Amino acid sequence: MKDGRRRSWVSILGMLALCVLWTLPTLGLLVTSFRSRIDAASTGWWTILFNPGNAGWTTDNYRRVFEGTDLGSGFVNSLVVAIPATVIPIMFAAFAAYAFTFMEFRGKDFLFVGIVAVMVIPIQVAFQPMLNLLGPRGLDISQEFFAVWLLHTGFGMPLAIYVLRNYMATLPKTIIESAKMDGATHYQTFWRLIVPMSVPALAAFAILQFLWVWNDFLIAKLFLGSGGNATVIVELQSLLGTQGLGRELLTAGAFVSMVLPMVVFFALQRFFVRGLTSGAVKG
Repeated sequence: MKDGRRRSWVSILGMLALCVLWTLPTLGLLVTSFRSRIDAASTGWWTILFNPGNAGWTTDNYRRVFEGTDLGSGFVNSLVVAIPATVIPIMFAAFAAYAFTFMEFRGKDFLFVGIVAVMVIPIQVAFQPMLNLLGPRGLDISQEFFAVWLLHTGFGMPLAIYVLRNYMATLPKTIIESAKMDGATHYQTFWRLIVPMSVPALAAFAILQFLWVWNDFLIAKLFLGSGGNATVIVELQSLLGTQGLGRELLTAGAFVSMVLPMVVFFALQRFFVRGLTSGAVKG
């Protein structure tokens, strides 16, 4: 290796095996999306490896997906949901992480432990109280985007604060002390020093949050419904009829919905890797 260490072939083969095992379900989903319902039900997708010419290839599933759903509106609605639900929690979490890292106030450690403890609570237990609060009995905004933004912000902030706070704790405090000696305020220190140095962590969590919100079904289904504000995931779910009818369309729809998240991930991949590895070792 570049640092002089010997390569571990055991690790290389182990990682290769894990990558293959991780990719197999996606490969099977891709193959099934180009097969008819009868062929997919009668033989497994792996049979194409031995007889690809008689696999019953067809693009009818993709045609029916585009004809049976309003994917254009679904993609727009998903973007309207995902972008603010990604930016808002990161913005507030970055301010909170800065305060937990570089400011002193009473009860700081107790409050941080409380925020971390909230992460162990399943979001499903909050659905009924949130439906009462945001539904007709409360604020009556359960079918609006604002309600979904609030929910994703509340559910995403604890993890965002935890990740960003741990990352900011690894930043050199001498730079912050020098800024204070030069008369910089907390606002100036945050925007001119902390934010530029925390770009890898911010981008890493932004990818995770965006993918989670984009693929979310429960919150979108409960608080937006299947009307004009339905996301692309809810639109695809409407293709599945009773007794499993239309399940062959879900494989094609899954790949259609994967296009944008894959673009986002590969565009920010280098920040994602840096954000996960930075701070692992000090110095």
